[in-house]
Amino acid sequence: MLDISDFKNEIIHWNRFGTSTVCSNYEDIPIFTNEFWTSKQRAAHSLHEISYRACFKPQLPHFFISRLTKINDSVFDPFMGRGTTLLEAALLGRHAVGNDVNPLSRMLVEARLSPPKLIEIKNRLSQIDLTKRPEYKCDLEVFFHPNTLAEICALKTYFIEKSKNDHLDNIDLWIRMVALNRLTGHSKGFFSVYTLPPNQATSIERQKQINAKRNQIPDYRDTKLLILKKSQSLLKQTLPNDMPNTRPQFLNCDLNTDRLEVKKSVQLSVTSPPFLNIVNYKTDNWLRCWFAGIDPETIQITQTTKLDRWKELMHRTLVSVARITVPGGYFAFEVGEIQKGVLRLEETVVNAAENTRWNPELILINQQNFTKTSNTWGVTNNHEGTNSNRIVLFKMKE
Repeated sequence: MLDISDFKNEIIHWNRFGTSTVCSNYEDIPIFTNEFWTSKQRAAHSLHEISYRACFKPQLPHFFISRLTKINDSVFDPFMGRGTTLLEAALLGRHAVGNDVNPLSRMLVEARLSPPKLIEIKNRLSQIDLTKRPEYKCDLEVFFHPNTLAEICALKTYFIEKSKNDHLDNIDLWIRMVALNRLTGHSKGFFSVYTLPPNQATSIERQKQINAKRNQIPDYRDTKLLILKKSQSLLKQTLPNDMPNTRPQFLNCDLNTDRLEVKKSVQLSVTSPPFLNIVNYKTDNWLRCWFAGIDPETIQITQTTKLDRWKELMHRTLVSVARITVPGGYFAFEVGEIQKGVLRLEETVVNAAENTRWNPELILINQQNFTKTSNTWGVTNNHEGTNSNRIVLFKMKE
């Protein structure tokens, strides 16, 4: 575990591509630019390989967790999304604590923090009756073959009924998580015909247009087989022995109004908050919400084009996280890059920390030579898309 001086020295002398570039200071805060972690897409543990819109790579939280915490410390993410920070913390032997106003987030991460064995998944799948489907949503046939859709509806019924009786064990949680991940995508590994990349769901009307343009109709996909194949891929790497045995803690707080309460004090928080109206989490996840039995209209995700309002939410977030952080603890606050890098949200975050217990120590810019976002959407790297991670590292005042 490094103190802040050693951490800064390591960054200064980072030599992956020569020593780090030190930019002109922003209000006496040093800014370091380099490629501090790899841009390779599958360089992290296989358990991370599920899709979610606007998520950062596992190497980002790993960089900070491995240097600024020790085994059995607590690591927190106030906007946990798919749970990248929580999973990486657990893989490194830290206690994972996460919060998200969207209940879908917990469904995506909880199962991966306590994964079952492949044989247990196979046995449970064989026991699920896919003929029991009181609901059949026929307008979804634009995505799915009727027989596939019937299986999906049966799976939905199975999980919702067991959830009502609080009978979902870690095997059921796992199968539900994988099914949520396999609903729609652009390859034979998904339940749907070809559609948008798997981190979002297009509308029914838009899918009709895609089908007409590609002259395609949904073919049958075996849901149980695809769930088993994806499970095998996620579980292909062994789990480290030092993953903590204690259960993680999950919160479902709106940081606009709710007070965070955790069982243990936090040594480090790592997060990437909702950006300025860049991603519509409700519309992107409408199909997942349907499958999980969630009404997306009840989810109060803060999305705004107003920079002042976004800054207010970031201020409240910093104040809330300060209450649960130990003196001398850290907060790595990632804000990505929007508007082709013209709008520097890291400066807004620094300003949002005024009159809080956080002291900004540095701004770290991880510059990537390749981004999956650019490749997926067919845009030129280092011109459009998310080409860098921009992180403000705060330290709690003693």
